[in-house]
Amino acid sequence: MLNNVLPLSFIVGTRFFGLFIVLPVLSLYALKLEGANEFLVGFLVGIYALTQMILQIPFGILSDKIGRKKTLLIGLIIFIIGSLICSFAHDIYIMLLGRMLQGAGAIGAVATAMISDFITEENRGKAMAVMGSFIGLSFAASMVISPLMSAKWGLSSLFDLSAFLSFLCIILLYTVIPQESKITHENKKTPFLHLIKQKNLALMNLTNCMQKMLMSIAFLSIPIILVKHLGFDAHKLWIVYTSSMIAGFIAMGFAGSLGEKRGLAKQILLLGVAFFILSYILFAFSNSINLFIIAVVIFFIGFNLHEPIMQSCASKLCKVHEKGAALGLFNAFGYGGSFIGGIVGGIFLHLDKLNILAIILTILAIFWLIALFFLKNPSDFKNIYLPLDTQLNFTDFIQNIGVVDIYKNSKNLIIKFDSKVTNEEILKTKI
Repeated sequence: MLNNVLPLSFIVGTRFFGLFIVLPVLSLYALKLEGANEFLVGFLVGIYALTQMILQIPFGILSDKIGRKKTLLIGLIIFIIGSLICSFAHDIYIMLLGRMLQGAGAIGAVATAMISDFITEENRGKAMAVMGSFIGLSFAASMVISPLMSAKWGLSSLFDLSAFLSFLCIILLYTVIPQESKITHENKKTPFLHLIKQKNLALMNLTNCMQKMLMSIAFLSIPIILVKHLGFDAHKLWIVYTSSMIAGFIAMGFAGSLGEKRGLAKQILLLGVAFFILSYILFAFSNSINLFIIAVVIFFIGFNLHEPIMQSCASKLCKVHEKGAALGLFNAFGYGGSFIGGIVGGIFLHLDKLNILAIILTILAIFWLIALFFLKNPSDFKNIYLPLDTQLNFTDFIQNIGVVDIYKNSKNLIIKFDSKVTNEEILKTKI
């Protein structure tokens, strides 16, 4: 499993690192760019997410047609071009163009789908936890490296590092990662509107949107409030982020282990939202450095509770032939949330009303928490693995109560079912 998951997770983690690394300091440094103001800086924080949002679904669909590897290559090349444009930018508008191109390399859903192709559903949670850990590592590394590198070599050095690491990912893609597994099925094409309307996928899309929106607003607000409003030393921001990420890693390990082993994915999602609510209540009413830093730590705990399990949850709630499109839609909602967060955060920052925004977000998160109680627990779905030569009429068998999907990969014939409705013993008697 790890032979396939580790290099793909490294690519995903590196991709996120390239987006994360500028966030802790972007709002401070971007204000110094020619033509910059608070609104444009907020737009800059979120603009990469707009192109991500628009292109996640086309990239996911493209990967279903031409293959995951080719699609990953296209995305990585676009990201490198965008990073280099940002590196040489001296005004806010060129920087906006570069960030748009960074976002246009929308490969997150493709890499996730490729991992899902390689790994059985029983091990998918572990695989996604590994990927989530790489994202968390990239998140943590960016929090520490970003303030240090930007202080010594400037903002452009962060984009140069992102471009170099993405070039390394292309080498890994064609030297380490094997060809994708061939999947066969007899499912009819799912209309796009049906994907949007599926209740459980819609709730996961909402979750990704809210999580990423809160993250964008937090990254836009945290350095400015700490440095400009509370008098914190900008060169010591890495200490706050490092402390937060240590707590976040503990939360990530907790979520990664209990979410899959104990079948508590839904409960972990609910717990993460509860931490978001608490953090934004503190953001709204904190008037001291210590209380504000406590709120930052609580926020990162909530974020890292979600990160290792969200992709796995979303992948379990869709059928095999929908995976690229469904995960593309899932990621599109996430990046849509990042874009909205950047724009909304920039507006409220310009109006100097971030405390009011925090109250509004707290109320929205409470409604989010209530909505998640109606989510089907992804851990309820189980699989039966049969030899490839098993004689089975897919069209007839999928009519059995509780059967969700039937398909073949290079190793097995797989029957996916809802364990709350039926069980393996009952289904095997009907084969």
